[in-house]
Amino acid sequence: MITIVGTGHVFNLSQALLKVFDEKQPDILCVELDKQRYNALMVKQTDPQKYKEHSKNLPFLYRILARFQEKIAEQYGVTPGEEMLTTIKYAQSHQIPLAFIDMNAQSLFARLLKSMSISEKIRLAVSSLGSFFISKKHVEKEINEFDEKSDKYIKYISEKFPTIKRVLIDERNQYMVEQLRVANEQYEHVIAVVGDGHIPGISNLLSKKSIDFETIRLNELRKQEDTIVSDISSASFSIKLKSN
Repeated sequence: MITIVGTGHVFNLSQALLKVFDEKQPDILCVELDKQRYNALMVKQTDPQKYKEHSKNLPFLYRILARFQEKIAEQYGVTPGEEMLTTIKYAQSHQIPLAFIDMNAQSLFARLLKSMSISEKIRLAVSSLGSFFISKKHVEKEINEFDEKSDKYIKYISEKFPTIKRVLIDERNQYMVEQLRVANEQYEHVIAVVGDGHIPGISNLLSKKSIDFETIRLNELRKQEDTIVSDISSASFSIKLKSN
């Protein structure tokens, strides 16, 4: 059985993820990372300056998307990738195998830029500039609508950015599903932590392969996080009152 957990790279979902892991007791944890991004994430935690220097060598488009994630994450008081760090640390502390199931980002973005048409690059540049002015309220609205209107969003990307959809979504979904298929053959219970936008495509591909799976979507995870944090705050307040 595979459990696909949909996350957002700009949200703090640590408590909700830990609850899912404790309840599901996975035999292996899979993350939407490649080995290179994993190493970069670890360096960012221990040596931010070294990470900053290393980032200069990453593809321009990758840096733009990363900066956008950082901007949105700042509005939520977190740093991008915290959900991946939570998963990695859980695997390490519980001695659970950790699998990197995504394609190599550097070669992926290099191939993407080489494949894109001039008009698509211009649309992306304009869209990227506009994204830096997106508000937290707008992000919330888009996320709340995605579960119900995912087909609409995918169609929009297909029409406006066909190369991006093919390379960054379709090809990666196929690659990740193949990694999950292999993991599913080796382990009884697999949990995969991926961006929520990948869930519709991954779910469709797993269904075609007749592989049993379940999903936990981002909206559900965020509600769990809010409930847990609220409960912790209430308990802390109660303890404080008793101590006084």
